[in-house]
Amino acid sequence: SLATELGLDLTPTEQAQYFSGKKLFAGSKPVAMAYSGHQFGHFNPHLGDGRAHLLGEIRNSDGQIQELHLKGSGATPFSRNGDGKCAIKPAVREFIMSEAMFALGVPTTRTLAVVATGEPLYRQQETTGAIVTRVATSHLRVGTFEYFAARGMHEELELLVNLAISRHYPEIDINSPNKYLELYSHVIDKTVQLIVKWMRVGFIHGVMNTDNTLLSGETIDYGPCAMLGVYHPSAVYSSIDKNGRYAFGNQPNIAHWNLARLAECLIPLINQDEKKAIDTIMPVLKSYSDKYEIAFNQMMANKLGFNKSSNATVKLSNDLLSLMQQNKLDYTQTFHSLNSLNEQMIPDVLNQWLDDWKSELKENSQSHEEITKIMQRNNPLVIPRNHHVEAVLKDVEENQSSEKANEFLSVLRSPYEKTAKTHEYQDTNPEYDFSYQTFCGT
Repeated sequence: SLATELGLDLTPTEQAQYFSGKKLFAGSKPVAMAYSGHQFGHFNPHLGDGRAHLLGEIRNSDGQIQELHLKGSGATPFSRNGDGKCAIKPAVREFIMSEAMFALGVPTTRTLAVVATGEPLYRQQETTGAIVTRVATSHLRVGTFEYFAARGMHEELELLVNLAISRHYPEIDINSPNKYLELYSHVIDKTVQLIVKWMRVGFIHGVMNTDNTLLSGETIDYGPCAMLGVYHPSAVYSSIDKNGRYAFGNQPNIAHWNLARLAECLIPLINQDEKKAIDTIMPVLKSYSDKYEIAFNQMMANKLGFNKSSNATVKLSNDLLSLMQQNKLDYTQTFHSLNSLNEQMIPDVLNQWLDDWKSELKENSQSHEEITKIMQRNNPLVIPRNHHVEAVLKDVEENQSSEKANEFLSVLRSPYEKTAKTHEYQDTNPEYDFSYQTFCGT
């Protein structure tokens, strides 16, 4: 378990005390972190942890530093008019979604614990409070860099660069004059991998602001996220995303946009001559599109059982996505039906496409066993579907019990293997998804 990896051997009473912030770990000095951010494209210089506290750092069993962060732990200097609290449903959603993503093989912050406080809170209606303990390799956001860049604090930016390198990219020479470009290039690579993995499993983040973009390339903030049901690139579930800026198919473009904001922060460090600095960093920023396309095409080829992408696999995947969109087919179920190569499971509208796919697989001369293995690794049997997530959250809130959530989590932790209860969570619900809306939970 995550607690074991972190060397935390606590009694249930100690867990409740430490993970609610009532008791502090030895040496812990809680802080609220400052950051800025572009929210839906608009710059806000004053953000920061409005309801969260960084407790400190801990080493896991591999010797890696992990940060412990309480969310919903009360007001901070950045709370503005908020109460600094978190309601039980968004807290449990964070646990479910982050653990599901981890099991799916997507880089993510983790949730160590959710503690119900029993305190009444008033959101859309009365609910109760909870505190989340989040674990991350760091909380260095693009917005953290923006905070200091906007204030012309270049020495602090230098410290952030060095921290990012030592924590996430130790292969970079911290004394090299090229370290800023190397760091930037590494962050681009990590971000490409992250977004491709989101696209592979049908994850829609919902609030891809620069303050939710980590330099580690991990997913953070599961507030208004959702999972794709019927395939549509313009799928949006977040109630605050009125223009579809963060739609499923727009996520790669937004990641690129966010990386451009990071480039702006690094310009004064790269060269005092702004034009020279821009000329130096622009080719690195521009490399994103090609890197993304190559990684995305490889991922789609893998979903179809090919070990490497080619013009033929790109055409096959594009044709399949078009057919899925035209015929309102479920994204996860369609790929799962191909996994088994069982034609009874595959929708009839794909018959012609199926012939093209099979002939390309033959051409590729991979064994049936190899094809199946590649597909099973890349196409989950089960995802945290929106209607199941909401049913579990409702149960937790109404019954103040974690039983249903734990059962759901036990299935989500084995997304590529059939377990006794997998089938109970595989059903689709297009009608539900059609009117489904997610909220930030703040």
